[in-house]
Amino acid sequence: MNKIRVALIEDHDLTRVGIRTALQQKEEIEVVGEAANATEGSQMLKQTHPDIAIVDIGLPDKDGIELTREIKSASGGEESATKVLILTLRDNKEAVLAAFAAGADSYCMKDIRFDNLLEALRVTHNGNSWIDPAIARIVLQQAQQSTLTSESATKETTTSVNTAIKGKNDEIIDAYTLTERELEVLQLIVEGCSNAVIAERLYITVGTVKTHVRNILNKLCADDRTQAAVRALRSGLVG
Repeated sequence: MNKIRVALIEDHDLTRVGIRTALQQKEEIEVVGEAANATEGSQMLKQTHPDIAIVDIGLPDKDGIELTREIKSASGGEESATKVLILTLRDNKEAVLAAFAAGADSYCMKDIRFDNLLEALRVTHNGNSWIDPAIARIVLQQAQQSTLTSESATKETTTSVNTAIKGKNDEIIDAYTLTERELEVLQLIVEGCSNAVIAERLYITVGTVKTHVRNILNKLCADDRTQAAVRALRSGLVG
């Protein structure tokens, strides 16, 4: 089994050690490096080339959002490049939206249960995005706002993120296009569940879940699970 190679960039010693220790207990995870700030983290990533970098937003020398932007810029959009999972205590709109715009792949609050963090790593490694439900709702609330503030920095960030979220999909989604089972699957996607967890909860096979997910993405005109979740929340398909 190929292990998920993870690097951890977190300035709080106890948090970093706790996450590292917990991850090291899992055979499927290999912690390839850790750093307490963005400068050390950037150097470490260049040396280790992990599958996923867990990045704290509140780094002391450089904002984790800026570090995420640099990681993504250096990757040049390559599919095999390091994915970024943002870990944060800040759930304010500005921080969440800025992280979204910077190109992070997944978003977790620091009070996340370890089992859910492990799921987030699996989902992210598989090429999908995992969004903490609290964060997803913040993105939804911002996307629904019709009037932006006049403050330039906030306005520029908000506008770019709203554009990324809305894209060409501003039409109202018809709930009747989704079957009852697809709505159940969609709800679990919004909650951040992996295909395996969805299969377990709905008592169906993983293959069936994949079929439902594919149908959901097609019906919602979504490119991935993250976009489907945001669109579903925006339109009120799920709560």
